[in-house]
Amino acid sequence: CRYQRWSGRPRMCDDVMNDSAFSVGDYVAVFDPLDGSKNIDASLPVGTIFGIYKKEAFQDEVTPETFLQRGSDSLVAAGYCLYSATTVLVLTLGSGVDGFTLDPDKSSFLHTHEDIRIPPSGPIYSFNEANFHDFSYPVRRYLNALKEGSSSVGKRSNARYVGALVADVHNVLINGGIYGYPSTRANANGKLRLLYESNPMAMIVEQAGGAASTGNAGRILDVKPTDIHQRVPTFLGSVENVFELDQFHTYYEDEE
Repeated sequence: CRYQRWSGRPRMCDDVMNDSAFSVGDYVAVFDPLDGSKNIDASLPVGTIFGIYKKEAFQDEVTPETFLQRGSDSLVAAGYCLYSATTVLVLTLGSGVDGFTLDPDKSSFLHTHEDIRIPPSGPIYSFNEANFHDFSYPVRRYLNALKEGSSSVGKRSNARYVGALVADVHNVLINGGIYGYPSTRANANGKLRLLYESNPMAMIVEQAGGAASTGNAGRILDVKPTDIHQRVPTFLGSVENVFELDQFHTYYEDEE
């Protein structure tokens, strides 16, 4: 992928559609400009995800290695735009999360969601259950517990899945619950990209009081990337929901 210095507008990467990166001074920015692109023809929600990393040291030349840093070490800001019934910008600079709603009459964003806090637990789960039989045994068992009402939520949970990471996580952020894109038989590391999808969303959720986990390899933001397009299993949401999922991985990892 070819990375460029800032020249007035971001340059698209040559080899991957829908992700961009550029460098400004001590910082590098990454983003997915059109999350959920397959929703467009059906007029369903889509979004944009972005993250800003602080460079470990000054580099005159920006290379893929510039980005291979843990989110917990260098991600200083993250956000997303949700394009739906309204256009909402959700942003964290590392000290809480705030939301802004576009006022089309004034062509400006209004500060409509101050200090967003995700509920400690919630009734929503957002997984693509078309892949249910390809999920690991711990994930399948956890989803069955949610549907049966035997999870820590204390009642049967509600499935909500739009197919756009931004839309699904925003729903969980506001109402509580868990979003998951687990590993499958076909995709051992899931399909979400660590640096410009999972990390920015993990930072937002954690700053709102939630949790972000890989399920069996710890916190998303602590994963040390080895490749610019590295993928990682991703679970985001309320602390109690994500903690319980992690416990299912601990107890049932060796069963099938």
